[in-house]
Amino acid sequence: MHSRIPPYHLIDGGVTANNPALVAIAQVFKETANAIPDFFPLAATNYGRFLVISIGTSSPKIERKYNAKMAVKWGTVDWLLHGGSVPLVDVFTTASADMVDFHISATFQALPFEDNYLRIQDDTLTGKDSSVDIATKENLENLLRIGERLLKKPVSRVNLETGLSEPIAKGTTNADALKRCSNTSIHDNQ
Repeated sequence: MHSRIPPYHLIDGGVTANNPALVAIAQVFKETANAIPDFFPLAATNYGRFLVISIGTSSPKIERKYNAKMAVKWGTVDWLLHGGSVPLVDVFTTASADMVDFHISATFQALPFEDNYLRIQDDTLTGKDSSVDIATKENLENLLRIGERLLKKPVSRVNLETGLSEPIAKGTTNADALKRCSNTSIHDNQ
């Protein structure tokens, strides 16, 4: 006897959570509240108990496909398809990911536990390097090299005034920060 599996209509999670770090934090809060009722209300000092590592899949912000002078003349069709891309989707997905990073950065910087949030993202990729659907052996090997270079770059953090990601003054690399995070225990932050 075969049971019929109903059809599934799936959509990429990036449509609603292009940077799922905030979703993950909310889930941890929920699970922690259920498992350890005395943990909440969460005092500002308890944020030191959280360590968030968010690794992006790149966002070609430097490429600057569009500008205001160009977009002001667009009609509906141009917002849906322009130069082989979909500007409206690009704007929504980039804004969604950036707002999550900004929110988490602002929270951890204000408390102050900014070292407990690490976002690794490369906004300089263009062309094939920034594509999400080119799975050739050549491109995958190139992405590996990009990842290795990204580990050597300095840790960056969102400047809350400009909204731009900037290298921090300490000169710590992403690889150094990941090592520090892997050696950090919850008890170190209490």
